[in-house]
Amino acid sequence: MMHSELSDDRVTPQLVSTETVFTGHVWNVDSERFELDGTTITREFVNHTGAVAVLALDERDRVLLIKQYRHPVRLRDWELPAGLLDVVNESPLLAAQRELAEETDLQAESWHVLSEMLTSPGGSNEAVRIYLARGVSSTGDTFDRYAEEAGIELRWVPLEDAVEAVLDRRLQNSILSVGLLAAQLGRDRGWNTLGDADQPWPRHPRNYDS
Repeated sequence: MMHSELSDDRVTPQLVSTETVFTGHVWNVDSERFELDGTTITREFVNHTGAVAVLALDERDRVLLIKQYRHPVRLRDWELPAGLLDVVNESPLLAAQRELAEETDLQAESWHVLSEMLTSPGGSNEAVRIYLARGVSSTGDTFDRYAEEAGIELRWVPLEDAVEAVLDRRLQNSILSVGLLAAQLGRDRGWNTLGDADQPWPRHPRNYDS
């Protein structure tokens, strides 16, 4: 039996109603009623702006990790530099470049799409694009950081060591895990898995064209 290419399928259910039931400091929670396969269903979910993350890799195949406090899980976890798509008319690539500079005081010459992911599709529409950044150097500036970001710790870690920490369950941030595994596999394949930095992002809820 022949199977189609393994891929998620876009579905457009018939919406009956939609309502914002909670307005938060960062995200809102929406409640939607919709028709699916002859059944009326109600679901609440976090209506997310989406985000970008940056896996910065140096000439020694070390990846830049940051550690910061995350209150919902009560951890200072290791992550990739990342941030929300919350600036009007800012492209995902520009957002990634801005976040790398703001969180690490670094910039990069080479940018490619490394991976894309949905963090928790059962309860949120958050979509994340992970970029590979190479040719990293200092911006020459020091950005002011506040709240959780004020205590950010930076560390350059060999890619293999970081992947091993994921497999050993010592690192559990989902975006970091996907990025590291994609980077290791992509590197082993001669980086033929990379996408153009400004390629369309049709699976993001906002359907970014660039």
